[in-house]
Amino acid sequence: MTQRRQAVIVGGGVIGVSSAYFLSERNWDVTLVEKGSTGGGCSHGNCGLICPSDVLPLASPGAIRKTLAAMCRGRSPLYIKPRLTPRLWSWLLKFAVRCNTHDMVASAHGRMSLLEPSMLMYQQLFDRLEIDCEWQQKGLLYVFQSQKGLDAYSLTDETLGEEFGLSAKRLESQELHCLDPSLKDAVAGAWYYEDDGHLRLDRLMSEWKRVLTEAGVQIHENTEMQGLGVRHGTVVSVETSSGDFEADAVLIATGAMAAQMHRHMGVRLPIEPGKGYSITMSRPSVCPEIPMLFPEHKIAVTPMHTGYRLGSTMEFSGFDTRINEKRINLIRQSAEVYMREPFGEALHEQWYGWRPMTYDGLPFIGPVPSMKNLFVAAGHNMLGLSMAPATGRLISELMSDETPFIDPTPYRIGR
Repeated sequence: MTQRRQAVIVGGGVIGVSSAYFLSERNWDVTLVEKGSTGGGCSHGNCGLICPSDVLPLASPGAIRKTLAAMCRGRSPLYIKPRLTPRLWSWLLKFAVRCNTHDMVASAHGRMSLLEPSMLMYQQLFDRLEIDCEWQQKGLLYVFQSQKGLDAYSLTDETLGEEFGLSAKRLESQELHCLDPSLKDAVAGAWYYEDDGHLRLDRLMSEWKRVLTEAGVQIHENTEMQGLGVRHGTVVSVETSSGDFEADAVLIATGAMAAQMHRHMGVRLPIEPGKGYSITMSRPSVCPEIPMLFPEHKIAVTPMHTGYRLGSTMEFSGFDTRINEKRINLIRQSAEVYMREPFGEALHEQWYGWRPMTYDGLPFIGPVPSMKNLFVAAGHNMLGLSMAPATGRLISELMSDETPFIDPTPYRIGR
């Protein structure tokens, strides 16, 4: 009988648990170690959108100009904490260089290769595994306060249609309000991508944990990686606060924290923590039924069966653990611009998480060049949930020496 291979995954977020599932499906014995609780990091309080329509990266034509203008007005959803960090400024320079149409479209194609199959895989997984996570496929509304913004988005929609076959329905003000009366009359209109979905991510993570446990995956929470046991360029064990775990292959799936693990991995990943915030509350009496993005204010609204969430903003302040009330207030003030009842009566949680941001908008998925059997799946920007199933399948195929179902070249380390 062939001996089963041992895989150790470091990181219990949505990318780590998805990878654990697909490795288990390939008859690996999987051990998952998480320094906190499974799904307790950036996979806990984000807005739960599964949205192939959000395929374009942040690095796009005009992004720098628009951001600087908003920062000058004092209401920018992007905040960069002033600090002398060569690593951050190098990242920002590379980001600025990519703010052109050619690089934007190239990155978007790499993103879509993960987004499109993930949507189909989610639907299959939910049916097969009977996962209860408040999954709904009601689409996504890109809502604009101004007529200028609504009209200008037509160029983006044209690009998405030509490059990716994504086509939105334009809704003028009256038609939009008939569809969703939770919006104020002054809102100009929206573009409606009807195939996107959403779910409650904390429910998904608890269900993933159940599925993995039933499949025999060993989950060690409150267990921090302290080092790697390496012999002749091959990882043989993962050293943790709960002891050492032998491994035939190791996967680092720690999101933004992967940027701090260069001493262990032998490679420095250009990932910056982009701090995002969310507010979860009870559903208001006039509650939207379709999730929304407000591109002019960079705010997301997610209605759930058991709650209601406002989220977004981007704060480059390193691994700061404080909740910046100014950012929370910016979310609230922005929601008031659009919503008749922007807040629910009961506040459930104010949350922050570090999004793993790369300057080109693409994750790192694949082997670490300096180690024979060390792999990475990190840097999914704001789309970790939307890309998780395809990422889990791809990395499990690479670790198993199988032919990958998509080209892994766009996600290679050292690109």
